[in-house]
Amino acid sequence: MSIAEEIRGRLEAALAPERLEVVDDSERHRGHSGWREGGETHFRVTIAAPALAPLSRIERHRAIHRALGPDLVARIHALALDIQVQAPD
Repeated sequence: MSIAEEIRGRLEAALAPERLEVVDDSERHRGHSGWREGGETHFRVTIAAPALAPLSRIERHRAIHRALGPDLVARIHALALDIQVQAPD
């Protein structure tokens, strides 16, 4: 299983997102710090999950990192998060 698939699976299980996009951006960072042959070092995640809505920005990031777990986070060099929250009515 790829790291992208692990990210997707863990976020779906923990946060039941309405929208989730996981992109391996590693190739765009070729030659940069943390890049390694084969990729799977730099990821961009776009997520919209009702469970994140009542949380502060920092709490949302913490919830995502908690959902991924320290073992998976340790294998990722960079994780860009686009957390989409619906504005209250």
